[in-house]
Amino acid sequence: MRPPLGIAILLAPQTENCMSTTAEKHVFQAEVNEVLALVVNSLYSHREVFLRELISNAADAIDQLNFKSLTDHSLLGDDKELRIELIRDDKAGTLTIRDNGVGMTREELIGNLGTIARSGSKKLMQSLSAEQKKDITLIGQFGVGFYSAFLVADSVTVISRKAGSAETWVWESQAKGDFEVRTGERAGRGTDVILRLKDDAKDYLNEWPVREVIGKYSDYVRWPIRMEVERGGGDEKKQEWTTLNQARALWTKSKADVTDEQHHEFYKALSHDWAEPLAWTHFKVEGTHELTGLLYIPRKAPFDLVEKRKSGVKLFVKRVFIMDDAQEIVPEWLRFLRGVVDSEDLPLNVSREILQKDATTRFIKKQVVGKTLTLLEELAAEGETEREVDGEKQKSDRFLTFWTEFGRLLKEGVYHDIDARDRLAKLLRFRSTKDDGWHGLQSYVARMPADQKAIYYVAADSLATAKSSPHIEALGKRGCEVLLLTDAIDEWIVDALRKFDDKDFVSAAKGALDLPETDEQKQAKEAKAKELAPLTERMQKALDTQVKSVRVTDRLTDSPACLVSDEHGMSARQERVLREAGQDVPQQKRILELNADHAVVKKLTGLADDAEFADWAALLHDQALLAEGAMPADPAAFARRLTALMGKA
Repeated sequence: MRPPLGIAILLAPQTENCMSTTAEKHVFQAEVNEVLALVVNSLYSHREVFLRELISNAADAIDQLNFKSLTDHSLLGDDKELRIELIRDDKAGTLTIRDNGVGMTREELIGNLGTIARSGSKKLMQSLSAEQKKDITLIGQFGVGFYSAFLVADSVTVISRKAGSAETWVWESQAKGDFEVRTGERAGRGTDVILRLKDDAKDYLNEWPVREVIGKYSDYVRWPIRMEVERGGGDEKKQEWTTLNQARALWTKSKADVTDEQHHEFYKALSHDWAEPLAWTHFKVEGTHELTGLLYIPRKAPFDLVEKRKSGVKLFVKRVFIMDDAQEIVPEWLRFLRGVVDSEDLPLNVSREILQKDATTRFIKKQVVGKTLTLLEELAAEGETEREVDGEKQKSDRFLTFWTEFGRLLKEGVYHDIDARDRLAKLLRFRSTKDDGWHGLQSYVARMPADQKAIYYVAADSLATAKSSPHIEALGKRGCEVLLLTDAIDEWIVDALRKFDDKDFVSAAKGALDLPETDEQKQAKEAKAKELAPLTERMQKALDTQVKSVRVTDRLTDSPACLVSDEHGMSARQERVLREAGQDVPQQKRILELNADHAVVKKLTGLADDAEFADWAALLHDQALLAEGAMPADPAAFARRLTALMGKA
């Protein structure tokens, strides 16, 4: 997946005279130079996207003006027909993208086009008072869309006049590390982006290449995209304006009227993703509330998915764009979604404050969650069903593709969204001791032996450590499958679930495992515990500062010892995760369990030397730590003891 394109610049109309007596030179922010190098050198084969990006920015500028004009009608003046125009000049070799949107001031030109870390919409937010901010929700998108112009242009000139201002400013650059800003002239508000096309990009001065790109990427833009074209022949030739886009929102069409290809292209234009979507749901809700929407699941996760908390769903009201990043209608754990939601019930001047309190918002959010879960359930079911492809039986891997990329977010949903928890639990996938694949909880329960009463799991920092954990040795010998939890959030997830299908989740590293056993096995275990009582008491004394207690266990078959937490206590791994996150977690003593049948434990019962016994006790404790992937408190002391005992052996 490429970085998101679409810096929220505010584009608008042009005049021929843009010269002034003075010009200011500015150096690009370092990050901009890096972006320009990336765009020009790495995205060359996809350069047609420049037109999509600049039109998207133009539409953003008109969206902003349209929104602001709801409360300030003077901004429109006499120019009330909002539009985007493409102007081709064969003689000059230029293509101009013009809009009559909100326009930019000198400072906005420098800030928006000279740096990456700002956008026009974000600057708009910063200019408002605290009270005004409650009633506006235009938040610009971080990206590099404007700079795609240099894919086809040797130089770019931006002429812009802010709505309500008499000043016009000109920004110009050849993408060589700097840009100029000077005063200029234009008749009305808005912005022109003038591209002086490279010799190998002159095709974009022809009608049909431009039409093709507009139809492919920008057909959904609700503002008319117009271009002057030549019609007739001979003496009948004349120039006339024609609208290139349908300007009909794709989501308002009937499902049957929208092709997969249209979905693919709409998604790419909406998300700025090169790849096709993995899956989508197209829905319409009627009744007390009316709602339409298109939600897409990307094929790949962006690099900043975990850190970035913003939604990728746009909110429209009656086809009027209201806001990007509609967090109030999309829970944070569904932030992987891309798409649009269009409500017939919300007011056009809806604010984030209103959205947080409005009952319609809660209804929309419920629908978004429900439709997404239904889509994921369909993908999961598709993966369980074989179908014939080219004469061979195959299962779909779309859900596993989704899980690999976005599974962690579903886990967040389990933890945070109580209402969706039961449905999400059925979508969770884990590794297990059965094989190397991913397994759902339903399939785990279906495979459980008749005498197994719980769902067993063990948590570790890696799959290899989990598989070799001493805590699961006896479970494996008894034929019990164990879930292998390797994600830092996993233990909190099973703690939140507590049960699945009336089966308790039980950690193999907590408490005393209630393993299936006969009366004879139970009596033998009690006899061993009684026999080794002197040893456990002696070892408890030797490790008094490190362990809570020492006891004989039946969870081990091959290892001499292991460390376990109290049944309802925090696991050692949870402690480590919290400490790594900067939390102040008190150290808790754990229980050292001994394998009564192990040769090392048997030999310790006859060891008379107290000093040597203390070394062996410490060595067993540290070895138990290493087996679960943790480090001994004093690695050097561990190494000395091991060397000394090896020497004696």
